[in-house]
Amino acid sequence: MNTVTTPSWIRDAICWQVYPLGFCGAPQRREDLTGQGYGGAAGENVVHRLGRLHGWLDHLLGLGANVLLLNPIFDSVSHGYDTLEHRRLDPRLGDDRDVDALIAACHARGIRVVLDGVFNHVSDRHPVARAAIAAGPDSQDGARIRWSEGSPYGFEGNADLIELDLTDLVVQDRIVEIMGRWLERGADGWRLDAMYAAGTDAWAPILQRVRAAHPEAWILGEVIHGDYPGIAEGSGADSITQYELWKAIWSSLHDHNLFELAHALGRHQEFLDAAGGAHPLTFLGNHDTTRIATQLPDGRDLAAAYALLALLPGIPAIYAGDEFGAAALKEERAGGDDAIRPWFPDSPDEVVAAASAGQSAPGGPHPLELLKPEAAGRILEVHQRLFSLRRRERWLATASVRVDEDSLENTWAQIVLTPRAGGGGADGADGADGGDGADGGDDAAPAPLTLVLNLGDEARPAPGEVLEAVSGADMLDGVGPSEAGLVPAHGIAVLR
Repeated sequence: MNTVTTPSWIRDAICWQVYPLGFCGAPQRREDLTGQGYGGAAGENVVHRLGRLHGWLDHLLGLGANVLLLNPIFDSVSHGYDTLEHRRLDPRLGDDRDVDALIAACHARGIRVVLDGVFNHVSDRHPVARAAIAAGPDSQDGARIRWSEGSPYGFEGNADLIELDLTDLVVQDRIVEIMGRWLERGADGWRLDAMYAAGTDAWAPILQRVRAAHPEAWILGEVIHGDYPGIAEGSGADSITQYELWKAIWSSLHDHNLFELAHALGRHQEFLDAAGGAHPLTFLGNHDTTRIATQLPDGRDLAAAYALLALLPGIPAIYAGDEFGAAALKEERAGGDDAIRPWFPDSPDEVVAAASAGQSAPGGPHPLELLKPEAAGRILEVHQRLFSLRRRERWLATASVRVDEDSLENTWAQIVLTPRAGGGGADGADGADGGDGADGGDDAAPAPLTLVLNLGDEARPAPGEVLEAVSGADMLDGVGPSEAGLVPAHGIAVLR
Protein backbone atom coordinates (compact mmCIF):
# COMPACT_ATOMS: atom_id res chain seq x y z
CA MET A 1 0.00 0.00 0.00
CA ASN A 2 1.16 3.52 -0.82
CA THR A 3 1.73 5.34 2.46
CA VAL A 4 3.85 8.17 1.04
CA THR A 5 2.42 11.67 1.30
CA THR A 6 1.83 13.27 -2.08
CA PRO A 7 4.10 16.28 -2.72
CA SER A 8 2.25 19.43 -1.72
CA TRP A 9 3.23 21.39 -4.82
CA ILE A 10 1.52 19.17 -7.39
CA ARG A 11 -1.91 20.39 -6.29
CA ASP A 12 -1.36 23.53 -8.37
CA ALA A 13 0.77 21.94 -11.07
CA ILE A 14 0.13 22.79 -14.72
CA CYS A 15 2.64 21.21 -17.09
CA TRP A 16 4.13 22.27 -20.40
CA GLN A 17 5.57 19.15 -22.01
CA VAL A 18 8.53 19.31 -24.38
CA TYR A 19 10.31 16.68 -26.48
CA PRO A 20 13.80 18.29 -26.31
CA LEU A 21 15.62 16.37 -29.04
CA GLY A 22 13.10 17.54 -31.61
CA PHE A 23 12.38 20.93 -30.07
CA CYS A 24 16.04 21.92 -29.93
CA GLY A 25 16.92 20.68 -33.42
CA ALA A 26 19.13 17.71 -32.60
CA PRO A 27 20.04 15.29 -35.41
CA GLN A 28 17.65 12.36 -35.38
CA ARG A 29 20.45 9.81 -35.06
CA ARG A 30 23.90 9.92 -33.55
CA GLU A 31 26.79 9.89 -36.00
CA ASP A 32 29.48 9.19 -33.40
CA LEU A 33 28.52 5.64 -32.41
CA THR A 34 31.21 3.43 -33.84
CA GLY A 35 32.90 0.25 -32.71
CA GLN A 36 32.45 -0.68 -29.08
CA GLY A 37 32.37 2.86 -27.79
CA TYR A 38 29.85 5.66 -27.91
CA GLY A 39 29.98 9.37 -27.42
CA GLY A 40 33.74 9.64 -27.61
CA ALA A 41 35.93 11.21 -24.98
CA ALA A 42 34.65 13.75 -22.45
CA GLY A 43 33.45 16.81 -24.34
CA GLU A 44 33.74 15.23 -27.78
CA ASN A 45 30.77 15.60 -30.14
CA VAL A 46 28.92 17.81 -27.66
CA VAL A 47 26.62 20.48 -29.12
CA HIS A 48 24.97 22.80 -26.61
CA ARG A 49 21.37 22.86 -27.84
CA LEU A 50 19.45 22.45 -24.57
CA GLY A 51 19.87 26.14 -23.76
CA ARG A 52 17.40 27.00 -26.49
CA LEU A 53 14.65 26.17 -24.00
CA HIS A 54 15.60 29.23 -21.94
CA GLY A 55 13.93 31.46 -24.52
CA TRP A 56 10.63 29.68 -23.90
CA LEU A 57 10.42 29.73 -20.11
CA ASP A 58 8.55 33.03 -19.92
CA HIS A 59 6.13 31.64 -22.50
CA LEU A 60 5.53 28.67 -20.20
CA LEU A 61 4.65 31.06 -17.40
CA GLY A 62 2.50 33.17 -19.70
CA LEU A 63 0.40 30.10 -20.45
CA GLY A 64 -0.29 29.72 -16.75
CA ALA A 65 1.96 26.66 -16.44
CA ASN A 66 4.54 26.12 -13.71
CA VAL A 67 6.09 22.73 -14.54
CA LEU A 68 8.48 21.90 -17.38
CA LEU A 69 7.87 18.24 -18.22
CA LEU A 70 10.79 17.01 -20.32
CA ASN A 71 10.84 13.96 -22.53
CA PRO A 72 14.22 12.12 -22.71
CA ILE A 73 17.39 14.16 -22.41
CA PHE A 74 19.90 11.43 -21.58
CA ASP A 75 22.60 9.86 -23.73
CA SER A 76 20.87 7.75 -26.39
CA VAL A 77 21.19 6.36 -29.91
CA SER A 78 18.35 8.16 -31.66
CA HIS A 79 14.92 9.10 -30.26
CA GLY A 80 15.89 9.21 -26.58
CA TYR A 81 14.09 6.04 -25.52
CA ASP A 82 17.09 3.92 -26.57
CA THR A 83 19.26 5.03 -23.67
CA LEU A 84 23.01 4.51 -23.49
CA GLU A 85 23.79 6.25 -20.19
CA HIS A 86 21.34 7.78 -17.72
CA ARG A 87 24.03 9.71 -15.88
CA ARG A 88 24.91 12.10 -18.68
CA LEU A 89 23.05 14.41 -21.03
CA ASP A 90 22.75 13.36 -24.65
CA PRO A 91 25.70 15.11 -26.33
CA ARG A 92 23.34 16.29 -29.08
CA LEU A 93 21.82 18.52 -26.38
CA GLY A 94 24.95 19.43 -24.43
CA ASP A 95 26.51 18.37 -21.14
CA ASP A 96 25.75 18.46 -17.44
CA ARG A 97 26.33 22.20 -17.25
CA ASP A 98 23.43 22.71 -19.65
CA VAL A 99 21.11 20.68 -17.42
CA ASP A 100 22.23 22.60 -14.34
CA ALA A 101 21.69 25.92 -16.12
CA LEU A 102 18.20 24.97 -17.30
CA ILE A 103 17.13 23.79 -13.84
CA ALA A 104 18.53 26.97 -12.29
CA ALA A 105 16.73 29.17 -14.84
CA CYS A 106 13.47 27.33 -14.18
CA HIS A 107 13.76 27.50 -10.40
CA ALA A 108 14.55 31.22 -10.58
CA ARG A 109 11.13 31.64 -12.21
CA GLY A 110 9.31 29.27 -9.86
CA ILE A 111 9.11 26.52 -12.48
CA ARG A 112 9.51 22.87 -11.46
CA VAL A 113 11.44 20.46 -13.72
CA VAL A 114 10.39 16.85 -14.28
CA LEU A 115 12.63 14.39 -16.14
CA ASP A 116 11.69 11.38 -18.25
CA GLY A 117 13.01 8.15 -16.71
CA VAL A 118 13.34 5.49 -19.38
CA PHE A 119 14.27 2.63 -17.05
CA ASN A 120 12.07 -0.16 -18.36
CA HIS A 121 14.33 -0.71 -21.37
CA VAL A 122 17.65 0.45 -22.77
CA SER A 123 19.43 0.41 -26.11
CA ASP A 124 20.93 -2.90 -27.14
CA ARG A 125 24.21 -0.93 -27.15
CA HIS A 126 23.89 -0.05 -23.45
CA PRO A 127 26.77 -1.62 -21.47
CA VAL A 128 24.35 -3.58 -19.25
CA ALA A 129 22.54 -5.00 -22.27
CA ARG A 130 25.80 -5.85 -24.03
CA ALA A 131 27.18 -7.64 -21.02
CA ALA A 132 23.94 -9.56 -20.50
CA ILE A 133 23.66 -10.65 -24.11
CA ALA A 134 27.31 -11.72 -24.22
CA ALA A 135 26.99 -13.74 -21.00
CA GLY A 136 23.65 -15.39 -21.78
CA PRO A 137 20.38 -15.89 -19.88
CA ASP A 138 21.73 -18.18 -17.16
CA SER A 139 24.56 -15.88 -16.10
CA GLN A 140 24.86 -13.24 -13.41
CA ASP A 141 25.07 -10.48 -16.00
CA GLY A 142 22.22 -12.06 -17.94
CA ALA A 143 19.94 -11.70 -14.93
CA ARG A 144 19.87 -7.94 -15.47
CA ILE A 145 17.59 -8.19 -18.54
CA ARG A 146 14.45 -10.05 -19.52
CA TRP A 147 14.59 -13.03 -21.88
CA SER A 148 12.15 -14.83 -24.14
CA GLU A 149 12.99 -18.38 -25.20
CA GLY A 150 16.70 -17.70 -24.87
CA SER A 151 16.65 -14.35 -26.69
CA PRO A 152 16.74 -10.85 -25.20
CA TYR A 153 13.21 -9.51 -24.74
CA GLY A 154 12.63 -6.47 -26.94
CA PHE A 155 10.21 -3.84 -25.67
CA GLU A 156 7.00 -4.07 -27.69
CA GLY A 157 8.78 -6.14 -30.34
CA ASN A 158 11.68 -3.75 -30.87
CA ALA A 159 14.90 -5.79 -30.90
CA ASP A 160 17.03 -2.68 -30.28
CA LEU A 161 15.18 -1.86 -27.03
CA ILE A 162 16.15 -4.44 -24.41
CA GLU A 163 13.88 -4.70 -21.37
CA LEU A 164 15.64 -4.63 -18.03
CA ASP A 165 14.50 -6.95 -15.25
CA LEU A 166 13.33 -4.45 -12.66
CA THR A 167 12.99 -7.17 -10.03
CA ASP A 168 16.77 -7.70 -10.14
CA LEU A 169 18.34 -6.10 -7.06
CA VAL A 170 21.33 -4.73 -8.96
CA VAL A 171 19.02 -3.08 -11.50
CA GLN A 172 16.92 -1.65 -8.68
CA ASP A 173 20.01 -0.22 -6.99
CA ARG A 174 21.08 1.40 -10.26
CA ILE A 175 17.66 3.00 -10.85
CA VAL A 176 17.47 4.31 -7.28
CA GLU A 177 20.95 5.78 -7.63
CA ILE A 178 20.18 7.48 -10.97
CA MET A 179 16.85 8.92 -9.84
CA GLY A 180 18.43 10.21 -6.64
CA ARG A 181 21.41 11.67 -8.49
CA TRP A 182 19.26 13.95 -10.65
CA LEU A 183 16.86 14.85 -7.85
CA GLU A 184 19.86 15.96 -5.82
CA ARG A 185 20.98 18.09 -8.78
CA GLY A 186 17.66 19.93 -8.66
CA ALA A 187 15.11 17.95 -10.64
CA ASP A 188 11.68 18.00 -9.00
CA GLY A 189 10.26 14.72 -10.22
CA TRP A 190 10.25 11.86 -12.69
CA ARG A 191 7.97 10.62 -15.44
CA LEU A 192 8.44 6.84 -15.53
CA ASP A 193 8.22 5.71 -19.12
CA ALA A 194 6.31 2.45 -19.82
CA MET A 195 5.70 1.91 -16.12
CA TYR A 196 2.95 -0.51 -17.08
CA ALA A 197 5.43 -3.02 -18.52
CA ALA A 198 7.26 -4.04 -15.33
CA GLY A 199 4.25 -3.68 -13.03
CA THR A 200 3.64 -2.44 -9.51
CA ASP A 201 5.55 -5.16 -7.66
CA ALA A 202 8.75 -4.25 -9.49
CA TRP A 203 8.38 -0.51 -9.02
CA ALA A 204 7.19 -0.46 -5.39
CA PRO A 205 10.56 -1.16 -3.70
CA ILE A 206 12.33 1.26 -6.04
CA LEU A 207 9.95 4.13 -5.41
CA GLN A 208 9.81 3.46 -1.69
CA ARG A 209 13.55 4.07 -1.48
CA VAL A 210 13.49 7.11 -3.75
CA ARG A 211 10.63 8.75 -1.90
CA ALA A 212 12.18 8.06 1.50
CA ALA A 213 15.12 10.23 0.45
CA HIS A 214 13.13 12.72 -1.66
CA PRO A 215 9.59 13.07 -0.26
CA GLU A 216 8.79 16.16 -2.34
CA ALA A 217 9.61 14.46 -5.65
CA TRP A 218 6.65 13.97 -7.99
CA ILE A 219 6.42 10.47 -9.48
CA LEU A 220 4.31 10.22 -12.64
CA GLY A 221 3.81 6.78 -14.17
CA GLU A 222 3.02 6.17 -17.81
CA VAL A 223 0.13 3.69 -17.92
CA ILE A 224 -2.08 3.13 -20.95
CA HIS A 225 -4.79 0.73 -19.74
CA GLY A 226 -5.92 -0.80 -16.47
CA ASP A 227 -6.70 0.16 -12.91
CA TYR A 228 -5.02 3.56 -12.76
CA PRO A 229 -5.57 4.24 -9.04
CA GLY A 230 -4.61 0.67 -8.12
CA ILE A 231 -1.39 0.94 -10.09
CA ALA A 232 -0.52 4.24 -8.44
CA GLU A 233 -1.38 2.93 -4.99
CA GLY A 234 0.48 -0.33 -5.45
CA SER A 235 3.63 1.17 -6.94
CA GLY A 236 3.95 4.32 -4.85
CA ALA A 237 3.48 6.70 -7.81
CA ASP A 238 1.63 9.97 -7.24
CA SER A 239 0.03 10.20 -10.65
CA ILE A 240 -0.82 8.11 -13.70
CA THR A 241 -1.35 9.22 -17.30
CA GLN A 242 -5.12 9.37 -17.92
CA TYR A 243 -5.22 7.82 -21.39
CA GLU A 244 -8.87 6.79 -21.06
CA LEU A 245 -9.89 10.43 -20.78
CA TRP A 246 -7.53 11.46 -23.60
CA LYS A 247 -9.16 8.93 -25.91
CA ALA A 248 -12.68 9.98 -24.93
CA ILE A 249 -12.02 13.69 -25.43
CA TRP A 250 -10.78 13.49 -29.01
CA SER A 251 -13.10 10.66 -29.99
CA SER A 252 -16.29 12.25 -28.60
CA LEU A 253 -15.47 15.60 -30.20
CA HIS A 254 -14.53 13.91 -33.48
CA ASP A 255 -17.80 11.96 -33.63
CA HIS A 256 -20.01 14.57 -31.95
CA ASN A 257 -20.97 11.98 -29.36
CA LEU A 258 -20.84 13.61 -25.95
CA PHE A 259 -22.43 10.53 -24.39
CA GLU A 260 -19.00 8.92 -24.81
CA LEU A 261 -17.41 11.84 -22.98
CA ALA A 262 -20.02 11.61 -20.21
CA HIS A 263 -19.18 7.94 -19.66
CA ALA A 264 -15.46 8.71 -19.50
CA LEU A 265 -16.02 11.53 -17.01
CA GLY A 266 -17.93 9.10 -14.82
CA ARG A 267 -14.90 6.81 -14.92
CA HIS A 268 -12.65 9.80 -14.23
CA GLN A 269 -14.63 10.58 -11.09
CA GLU A 270 -14.35 6.96 -9.95
CA PHE A 271 -10.58 7.22 -10.34
CA LEU A 272 -10.50 10.49 -8.39
CA ASP A 273 -12.46 8.91 -5.54
CA ALA A 274 -10.23 5.84 -5.29
CA ALA A 275 -7.09 5.60 -3.16
CA GLY A 276 -4.15 6.56 -5.38
CA GLY A 277 -6.31 8.23 -8.01
CA ALA A 278 -6.55 11.84 -6.85
CA HIS A 279 -3.91 13.37 -9.14
CA PRO A 280 -4.09 11.94 -12.70
CA LEU A 281 -2.21 13.61 -15.54
CA THR A 282 -4.69 14.87 -18.12
CA PHE A 283 -3.71 15.78 -21.68
CA LEU A 284 -4.94 16.27 -25.24
CA GLY A 285 -1.81 14.81 -26.82
CA ASN A 286 1.85 14.10 -26.30
CA HIS A 287 4.98 12.86 -28.04
CA ASP A 288 3.29 9.53 -28.83
CA THR A 289 -0.05 10.70 -30.23
CA THR A 290 -1.57 12.50 -33.18
CA ARG A 291 -2.02 16.20 -32.44
CA ILE A 292 -5.48 17.19 -31.24
CA ALA A 293 -5.75 19.75 -34.06
CA THR A 294 -5.31 16.90 -36.54
CA GLN A 295 -7.69 14.55 -34.71
CA LEU A 296 -10.72 16.82 -35.09
CA PRO A 297 -12.33 17.27 -38.52
CA ASP A 298 -13.84 20.60 -37.44
CA GLY A 299 -11.19 22.86 -35.95
CA ARG A 300 -13.85 24.95 -34.23
CA ASP A 301 -14.35 22.07 -31.78
CA LEU A 302 -10.83 22.62 -30.47
CA ALA A 303 -12.42 25.20 -28.16
CA ALA A 304 -14.14 22.38 -26.29
CA ALA A 305 -10.95 20.32 -26.10
CA TYR A 306 -8.95 23.21 -24.68
CA ALA A 307 -11.62 23.94 -22.07
CA LEU A 308 -11.74 20.31 -20.95
CA LEU A 309 -7.97 20.24 -20.51
CA ALA A 310 -7.90 23.51 -18.58
CA LEU A 311 -10.83 22.93 -16.25
CA LEU A 312 -11.21 19.23 -15.49
CA PRO A 313 -9.74 17.91 -12.21
CA GLY A 314 -6.26 16.45 -12.38
CA ILE A 315 -2.87 17.77 -13.45
CA PRO A 316 -3.12 19.16 -16.98
CA ALA A 317 -0.25 18.94 -19.45
CA ILE A 318 -0.05 21.09 -22.58
CA TYR A 319 2.10 19.45 -25.25
CA ALA A 320 4.34 22.17 -26.68
CA GLY A 321 2.84 23.54 -29.87
CA ASP A 322 -0.76 22.69 -29.10
CA GLU A 323 -1.19 26.19 -27.71
CA PHE A 324 -0.58 27.49 -31.26
CA GLY A 325 -2.72 24.87 -33.00
CA ALA A 326 0.12 22.57 -34.02
CA ALA A 327 -0.96 19.85 -36.45
CA ALA A 328 0.69 16.47 -37.05
CA LEU A 329 -0.26 12.85 -37.66
CA LYS A 330 1.34 9.92 -35.88
CA GLU A 331 1.91 7.01 -38.25
CA GLU A 332 2.63 3.36 -37.45
CA ARG A 333 5.87 3.07 -39.40
CA ALA A 334 9.57 3.77 -39.01
CA GLY A 335 9.86 7.53 -38.46
CA GLY A 336 6.13 7.77 -37.83
CA ASP A 337 6.67 9.91 -34.72
CA ASP A 338 8.80 12.54 -36.45
CA ALA A 339 5.97 14.93 -37.30
CA ILE A 340 4.63 14.99 -33.73
CA ARG A 341 8.12 15.71 -32.33
CA PRO A 342 9.08 18.77 -34.38
CA TRP A 343 11.68 21.50 -34.26
CA PHE A 344 10.79 24.84 -32.68
CA PRO A 345 12.33 28.28 -33.32
CA ASP A 346 14.34 30.18 -30.75
CA SER A 347 11.36 32.07 -29.33
CA PRO A 348 7.54 31.96 -29.35
CA ASP A 349 7.44 35.16 -31.42
CA GLU A 350 8.96 33.27 -34.36
CA VAL A 351 6.51 30.34 -34.40
CA VAL A 352 4.16 31.54 -37.13
CA ALA A 353 6.92 32.66 -39.48
CA ALA A 354 8.93 29.48 -38.92
CA ALA A 355 5.94 27.20 -39.46
CA SER A 356 4.83 29.11 -42.54
CA ALA A 357 8.31 28.79 -44.03
CA GLY A 358 8.72 25.12 -43.06
CA GLN A 359 11.92 25.90 -41.17
CA SER A 360 13.92 23.29 -39.24
CA ALA A 361 17.49 22.58 -38.23
CA PRO A 362 19.73 21.23 -41.03
CA GLY A 363 19.52 17.44 -40.98
CA GLY A 364 17.35 17.64 -37.93
CA PRO A 365 13.72 17.12 -36.92
CA HIS A 366 10.49 17.61 -38.79
CA PRO A 367 9.38 21.26 -39.14
CA LEU A 368 6.55 22.55 -36.98
CA GLU A 369 3.19 22.65 -38.77
CA LEU A 370 0.17 24.69 -37.71
CA LEU A 371 -3.49 24.01 -38.42
CA LYS A 372 -4.01 27.66 -39.38
CA PRO A 373 -1.01 29.99 -38.92
CA GLU A 374 -3.17 33.14 -38.92
CA ALA A 375 -5.15 31.71 -35.97
CA ALA A 376 -2.11 30.84 -33.82
CA GLY A 377 -2.29 34.02 -31.77
CA ARG A 378 -5.98 33.59 -31.05
CA ILE A 379 -5.52 29.92 -30.09
CA LEU A 380 -2.74 30.97 -27.69
CA GLU A 381 -4.98 33.65 -26.20
CA VAL A 382 -7.74 31.09 -25.58
CA HIS A 383 -5.26 28.89 -23.71
CA GLN A 384 -4.16 31.84 -21.60
CA ARG A 385 -7.74 32.81 -20.73
CA LEU A 386 -8.81 29.30 -19.79
CA PHE A 387 -5.72 28.50 -17.74
CA SER A 388 -5.98 31.88 -16.03
CA LEU A 389 -9.44 30.80 -14.91
CA ARG A 390 -7.95 27.49 -13.74
CA ARG A 391 -5.38 29.31 -11.63
CA ARG A 392 -7.96 31.64 -10.11
CA GLU A 393 -10.20 28.70 -9.23
CA ARG A 394 -7.51 26.57 -7.57
CA TRP A 395 -10.05 24.06 -6.28
CA LEU A 396 -10.63 22.80 -9.83
CA ALA A 397 -7.51 20.63 -9.50
CA THR A 398 -9.35 18.36 -7.06
CA ALA A 399 -12.96 19.08 -7.94
CA SER A 400 -15.72 16.52 -8.29
CA VAL A 401 -17.06 16.20 -11.83
CA ARG A 402 -20.43 15.04 -13.10
CA VAL A 403 -22.45 15.48 -16.29
CA ASP A 404 -26.04 16.69 -16.13
CA GLU A 405 -27.72 13.66 -17.71
CA ASP A 406 -31.08 15.41 -18.16
CA SER A 407 -29.67 17.97 -20.60
CA LEU A 408 -27.10 15.70 -22.30
CA GLU A 409 -27.25 15.51 -26.09
CA ASN A 410 -24.85 14.35 -28.78
CA THR A 411 -23.67 17.93 -29.25
CA TRP A 412 -24.49 19.52 -25.88
CA ALA A 413 -23.15 18.75 -22.40
CA GLN A 414 -23.30 20.53 -19.07
CA ILE A 415 -20.36 19.42 -16.93
CA VAL A 416 -20.71 20.38 -13.28
CA LEU A 417 -17.50 20.96 -11.32
CA THR A 418 -17.93 21.08 -7.53
CA PRO A 419 -15.33 21.89 -4.86
CA ARG A 420 -14.47 19.07 -2.49
CA ALA A 421 -14.38 19.62 1.24
CA GLY A 422 -10.80 20.54 2.14
CA GLY A 423 -9.84 20.79 -1.52
CA GLY A 424 -8.31 17.33 -1.53
CA GLY A 425 -8.95 13.97 -3.10
CA ALA A 426 -9.26 10.48 -1.67
CA ASP A 427 -5.68 10.46 -0.39
CA GLY A 428 -6.29 13.57 1.71
CA ALA A 429 -2.89 14.90 0.71
CA ASP A 430 -4.10 18.40 0.00
CA GLY A 431 -5.67 19.26 3.32
CA ALA A 432 -2.82 21.55 4.30
CA ASP A 433 -3.64 24.06 1.58
CA GLY A 434 -7.29 23.22 1.02
CA GLY A 435 -10.31 25.19 2.06
CA ASP A 436 -9.33 28.28 0.12
CA GLY A 437 -11.84 30.32 -1.82
CA ALA A 438 -11.79 30.96 -5.53
CA ASP A 439 -8.97 33.45 -5.17
CA GLY A 440 -7.00 31.42 -2.63
CA GLY A 441 -7.55 33.93 0.16
CA ASP A 442 -11.14 33.38 1.26
CA ASP A 443 -12.40 30.84 3.80
CA ALA A 444 -15.82 30.65 2.14
CA ALA A 445 -16.32 27.60 -0.08
CA PRO A 446 -16.41 28.66 -3.74
CA ALA A 447 -19.56 28.01 -5.74
CA PRO A 448 -19.53 25.23 -8.35
CA LEU A 449 -18.83 25.95 -12.00
CA THR A 450 -20.55 24.45 -15.02
CA LEU A 451 -18.63 23.95 -18.25
CA VAL A 452 -21.08 23.87 -21.16
CA LEU A 453 -20.01 22.34 -24.47
CA ASN A 454 -21.93 23.19 -27.63
CA LEU A 455 -20.82 21.27 -30.72
CA GLY A 456 -23.91 22.29 -32.65
CA ASP A 457 -24.17 24.80 -35.48
CA GLU A 458 -26.34 27.26 -33.55
CA ALA A 459 -25.61 29.33 -30.46
CA ARG A 460 -27.91 28.52 -27.55
CA PRO A 461 -28.97 30.36 -24.38
CA ALA A 462 -26.62 29.78 -21.47
CA PRO A 463 -28.32 28.16 -18.46
CA GLY A 464 -26.65 30.54 -15.99
CA GLU A 465 -24.28 33.48 -15.55
CA VAL A 466 -21.44 33.32 -18.10
CA LEU A 467 -17.96 33.88 -16.64
CA GLU A 468 -16.06 32.94 -19.78
CA ALA A 469 -17.03 31.96 -23.32
CA VAL A 470 -15.04 30.81 -26.34
CA SER A 471 -16.35 30.69 -29.87
CA GLY A 472 -14.52 28.15 -32.01
CA ALA A 473 -15.31 30.18 -35.13
CA ASP A 474 -13.88 33.35 -33.59
CA MET A 475 -10.80 31.45 -32.40
CA LEU A 476 -10.08 30.05 -35.86
CA ASP A 477 -11.38 32.77 -38.19
CA GLY A 478 -11.60 35.93 -36.09
CA VAL A 479 -15.29 36.43 -36.84
CA GLY A 480 -15.98 38.03 -33.47
CA PRO A 481 -17.38 36.66 -30.20
CA SER A 482 -20.87 35.30 -29.76
CA GLU A 483 -23.62 37.42 -28.22
CA ALA A 484 -23.64 37.82 -24.46
CA GLY A 485 -25.61 35.20 -22.57
CA LEU A 486 -25.18 32.53 -25.25
CA VAL A 487 -23.09 29.40 -25.52
CA PRO A 488 -21.42 29.87 -28.93
CA ALA A 489 -21.89 27.34 -31.72
CA HIS A 490 -18.89 24.99 -31.72
CA GLY A 491 -17.81 26.67 -28.51
CA ILE A 492 -17.98 26.67 -24.75
CA ALA A 493 -19.17 28.71 -21.82
CA VAL A 494 -18.20 28.57 -18.18
CA LEU A 495 -21.07 29.38 -15.84
CA ARG A 496 -21.50 30.10 -12.16
